[in-house]
Amino acid sequence: MAEAFAKFKESFVFNFIEGARWKYITNGLLVTLKVTFFAVLIGLVIGVVVAMIRSSFDQTKDEMQPGLGKTFMTELNAIAQVYLTVIRGTPVVVQLLIGYFVIFVSSTNTVLVAIMVFGINSGAYITEIIRGGIMSIDRGQFEAGRSIGFNYVQTMRYIIIPQAIKNVLPSLANEFIALMKETAVCGYIGLMDLTKGGDVIRGRTFSAFMPLIAVALIYLILVIFFSWLISKLERRLRSNER
Repeated sequence: MAEAFAKFKESFVFNFIEGARWKYITNGLLVTLKVTFFAVLIGLVIGVVVAMIRSSFDQTKDEMQPGLGKTFMTELNAIAQVYLTVIRGTPVVVQLLIGYFVIFVSSTNTVLVAIMVFGINSGAYITEIIRGGIMSIDRGQFEAGRSIGFNYVQTMRYIIIPQAIKNVLPSLANEFIALMKETAVCGYIGLMDLTKGGDVIRGRTFSAFMPLIAVALIYLILVIFFSWLISKLERRLRSNER
């Protein structure tokens, strides 16, 4: 037992303490959390806008009169559908490479590129989450908004969207967790995230077990922590509905 502990300690010191290699892990963790947080914010903005376009078109297309307004909404809905199809139909790592080497090729800010790409990717999935929340709201809520003098946009902004986001908040939190794990591919564009940090240590020490297991454990702890927060959020929402 003592010999095994001594070997573990020696390996730990060699992989993390010598050369302050632990900084690759801590700095990478900060990058991972930064990319995830800001990407979710961008995805949320995109998701709300695109979900409003998609749900508005689905709910009013039979009532719209032929003309410029209907043509405009039809074109917006078509663009939204293309966006959702392309983003959800291609791997995120391919989108990341295209974003870095093609779209944002002139940018030297790798973190910003990752945030934009993952934000656009997350927006497609958040769109369907929020759209489902909007479609679950009773049609009477729309009529109630109209009865107090709101137009369609005001009804969506002040009545429908707040209720929809509350209903899908746990799903949005789960999207945050999924996105955090997806950012593990940031190393493909040379970004020093958590996974890349562990891989750099592996390359320096030629010891794969300790750094990669450490990275896996950190991801696991983060997922457990955020899952616990989500469960508390769900209980709070259920208690508020009583």
